[in-house]
Amino acid sequence: MSRQIDSRFVNRLIHDVDGLLQEALDFELLYARELQQVAPGFVDSARNLLHYLGVRRHDIRRLQGDLSSLGLSSLGRMEAHTLATLEAVLGALSHLAGRAQPASLERRPPVGFNAGPALLAEHANALLGPSSSRHSGRVMVTMPSEAARDGDLIRQLLGAGMNIMRINCAHDDAKAWLAMIDNLHSAERELGMRCRILADLAGPKLRTGTIGGGEPVLKIRPRRDVRGRVIANALVWLHPPEVPGQQVTPADAAATLPVQGELVARAKPGDTIELHDCRDRRRRFMVSERHGSGVLAECDRTSYVESGIPLRLRRRGRTIATGIVGPLPPIEPAITLFRGDRLRVTGEGQVGRPGLRAADGTLIEPATIPCTLGAILQRVVSGERVWFDDGKIGGLVTEVGQDGFTVEISHARPGGAKLRADKGINLPDTTFDLPALTEKDHRDLDVMAAHVDMIGLSFVRKPDDVELLEDRLGELGASHLGIVLKIENRRAFDRLPHILLTALRSPPIGIMVARGDLAVEMGFERLAEVQEEILWMCEAAHVPVIWATQVLEGLAKTGAPTRAEVTDAAMSARAECVMLNKGPYIGEATHFLSSVLQRMGEHQSKKSATLRKLSVSQMIR
Repeated sequence: MSRQIDSRFVNRLIHDVDGLLQEALDFELLYARELQQVAPGFVDSARNLLHYLGVRRHDIRRLQGDLSSLGLSSLGRMEAHTLATLEAVLGALSHLAGRAQPASLERRPPVGFNAGPALLAEHANALLGPSSSRHSGRVMVTMPSEAARDGDLIRQLLGAGMNIMRINCAHDDAKAWLAMIDNLHSAERELGMRCRILADLAGPKLRTGTIGGGEPVLKIRPRRDVRGRVIANALVWLHPPEVPGQQVTPADAAATLPVQGELVARAKPGDTIELHDCRDRRRRFMVSERHGSGVLAECDRTSYVESGIPLRLRRRGRTIATGIVGPLPPIEPAITLFRGDRLRVTGEGQVGRPGLRAADGTLIEPATIPCTLGAILQRVVSGERVWFDDGKIGGLVTEVGQDGFTVEISHARPGGAKLRADKGINLPDTTFDLPALTEKDHRDLDVMAAHVDMIGLSFVRKPDDVELLEDRLGELGASHLGIVLKIENRRAFDRLPHILLTALRSPPIGIMVARGDLAVEMGFERLAEVQEEILWMCEAAHVPVIWATQVLEGLAKTGAPTRAEVTDAAMSARAECVMLNKGPYIGEATHFLSSVLQRMGEHQSKKSATLRKLSVSQMIR
């Protein structure tokens, strides 16, 4: 080294680093009883987690800068091998100071530099299956309802890079879930691939209930460009009402119409179906294809169709057959809320309704919305925050009564925000304890445990919730299944170290960062910080992480990603698995994500940059 080393400076660093090392070991001793309950083969991972937490009890930013000034490790990548990192730095400092190596360095740390990443990879493989041949991560895809009847969709997803099928037990039913699994197994045999299955339990999720007032009107709308010109006709699937479940609706059909009468049976490609819609506008559908007992037609004009509208089938200028639009489901009603509005939240069994407004828009009577967990009504206190629909609408509780509470809306879009049924409700300030497994979850486990590889536990709040699921799986003879714990509220985040230690008793385990609810609970400004801390703690415990919520959502829903979500997808490469939600373009999103993960894998591993040859450097002369 060209400059003289300040011995007092180095000796101070030795003292500081040795103090951290001792703090890490002492912190492990505090949890000796918990360590005795950890599964064999995972004790070293649990010890490393405790060592890391012992160090992170201190602010070491100044120490990090001082170590970097000497060209030593700043301790910024010690998560997977904490003790080994501290001991290596302590040995290097002792060498610089000309001192003998500390006696503590003669023993081998529980997790070495190579062992830490290897343990994480091993645990990820045990839970999530082998990583893709194209990249080190896995892609999990949430199944849409169509996956129960469309085997081609699942084959497309497998070919695009799906490694794990996620079945959301909050939607569809057991018959549909098992059909999805059957379609997956058929696709696996056909493609010679293997895909694991996660059954994600609904849990005691607090949601909005039923809203009344929906009308059975179907809006059929072609796609238009920014100037209003039609760029793609709307596709309409017409079928006899008596056989709706026996035909596969084409995946690209925008609307489905049951038709009474002989019209569908006699329709052929090239025919025209004429009608007058709800506004008495004349509309024509052009029959383009026939599939079984149904036909696919195209429409280039926006149409509003309701039950009972007469239809005429025309061929070469003549009426060939007639029909009537059959029963249609009501459209999903919504409550529009503005800043300053009041909203009454009621218990289960009631029906929500929009507010009553004067001609000038002034609110005369507040809207009401039921919630799915009436037990929480008595737990809410005035002044507490309430968020709806992943933070799109929010406000403060102003009044609490026996039958519900009133919220004054302080957060909504300037033009008003729509609140619909089955949207999440978050109460970040409210204290309440609910069992992690509902009666529905127990029934779903009875069906799904024999058919899946892992179970997702929603709404985790405390270590006891993990034990509850472990006990239930034991009763079902399914203790071998992997467990994915969803971190989606403040209490789960605050108790994550204890939750991890408890879960390590019955591996394989993983953590899902449910960033939608977590952002609402913790505050959007803290989301980046919180998800970073979860990644750190899980890496220290050698527990794989699933990065979830709104990954490439724009691409999955509209076919075009935003720049922000592409950057988010690139950041997700630091997790062992990335989850995509359903959407019309989920196949494209799966392929796109696999490509992003492959490219990012060539540049970084966790937080460390990997310095491959930089192509732009070849342009330097």
